[in-house]
Amino acid sequence: MQSTAFTLSSSSSPLHLVNPRATSGPRRFDPIRAASRRSSHDLNNASLSASPPRRSWSLSPSSSSSPFKFRPWSCSAPSLSSENGEANRFEVRASPVPESAGESAESSSFAKTLELGGLFGLWYLFNIYFNIYNKQVLKVYPYPVTVTLVQFAVGTVLVLTMWGFNLYKKPKISGAQLATILPLAVVHTLGNLFTNMSLGKVAVSFTHTIKAMEPFFSVVLSAMFLGELPTLWVVGSLVPIVGGVGLASVTEASFNWAGFWSAMASNLTNQSRNVLSKKVMVNKEDSLDNITLFSIITVMSFFLLAPVTIFMEGVKFSPAYLQSAGLNVKQVLTRSLLAALCFHAYQQVSYMILQRVSPVTHSVGNCVKRVVVIVSSVIFFQTPVSLINSVGTGVALAGVFLYSRVKRIKPKAKTA
Repeated sequence: MQSTAFTLSSSSSPLHLVNPRATSGPRRFDPIRAASRRSSHDLNNASLSASPPRRSWSLSPSSSSSPFKFRPWSCSAPSLSSENGEANRFEVRASPVPESAGESAESSSFAKTLELGGLFGLWYLFNIYFNIYNKQVLKVYPYPVTVTLVQFAVGTVLVLTMWGFNLYKKPKISGAQLATILPLAVVHTLGNLFTNMSLGKVAVSFTHTIKAMEPFFSVVLSAMFLGELPTLWVVGSLVPIVGGVGLASVTEASFNWAGFWSAMASNLTNQSRNVLSKKVMVNKEDSLDNITLFSIITVMSFFLLAPVTIFMEGVKFSPAYLQSAGLNVKQVLTRSLLAALCFHAYQQVSYMILQRVSPVTHSVGNCVKRVVVIVSSVIFFQTPVSLINSVGTGVALAGVFLYSRVKRIKPKAKTA
C-alpha cells in the first residue's frame, strides 16, 4: 500500500484539491476542484474587508509522483490583491521598544531638574551680591534716590538692548495699556526706593527681617481691595511672622525708626503692586507675560524717578562730585554698576523660575532666599546678632514658610 506523508507549510494563495490519479487516467469533472479554482479567482480580483481569520485545509500534490501535502492557510490577516495580481499579505509584527526610550525620558527629566536648580542658585547668588554691593555703596554714598535711579537706568539699557537685538520679543504696547501699567510702575518705583532707604539706615539682615512681613500686607490688601478673605490657617500663620519681626526689632543693634518704617513702606508698596496687577490686568487682551511686564515697568520707573532725583538730590553721581567728596570714584562706580546688574538679573531670573514652577513653590523659594541673604550678610559684614534677635528672625521666617504652605488650602464650600 502506498503511504501518504503530510507536512505543514504556509501558502500565499488559496489551495485546491487535486485528484492524485488524474495523471494516470482520463480527465474527469471534479466539482471540488472547480469550486476551489473559482474561489481562487475571486480572491485575486476582489479586496476583502478585515474579518476574523478562518482556517481552511486543502490537498495538493507537489508533483505527479510526490506524496500528498497537507497545507493550511496562514492565520494572519486576509490577503488583498495588488495591482499586478499577486496577493499581498498583511502581517502583524511586534516591534521591540528600545531600551534607550526610558533612559531618554529620565535624562530629559534630570536635565530640567538641573536647569531649575541652576536658576534657583543664580537667583540666590544675584540677591546676595546685590545686597552686599548695594550696602557698600550706600555706606559711603548716602543718596538712596540717586542709587535707585542708577539701578533703573542700567535696567533700562539692558531692556532696550534685549529688544534691539531680538534677545527678547519687543512688545507692542498701546496707550491704554501704558495707562494701565502706570500705577504699577509708580508703586514699583516707590518699593525699590524705600528698600534702598532702609538698607542705607540699618543692617541688611534687619531690613530683610522686616520684609518678611510681606505676607501680612498681602493678606490685608487682598481683603480690602480684592475681597479675598483669608482662612483661619492663613491668619494663624501671620502670628509668628508679626511676633518674630517684633522680637527681632526690639533686640536689633542697628535699629532706628527711619530704617524700620522705610522697610515697612517697602512691604506696603511691593504688595500694592501685586494687588494692583491682579485688579487692573484682568483683561486677557491687555495682559502681558511677567518678564515683559517687568521690563516695561523698569523703563517707566526710570523716567518717573529721573525728575524726582534731580529735584531732591541734584546731580551728585558725576566723577567730579564723587572725587570732591573724597570717595574712590572707580570703586563707587564699579560697585554701583554691579549692584544694578545683579538687581535686574535676579528679577529676571525670578520671573523665569515663576514660569516653570507653581506660585507656592516660588513663594517657598523666596522664603529660602531671604534666609540665605540674611545669613550671608551677617557673615560678610560681621553684623552683631544676639540670641534673642536670632530667635525672632527664625520665628518670622518660619511663619513665612508656614504661610506659603497653608495659603493653598482652600476653604470648604458650604453645602445648602
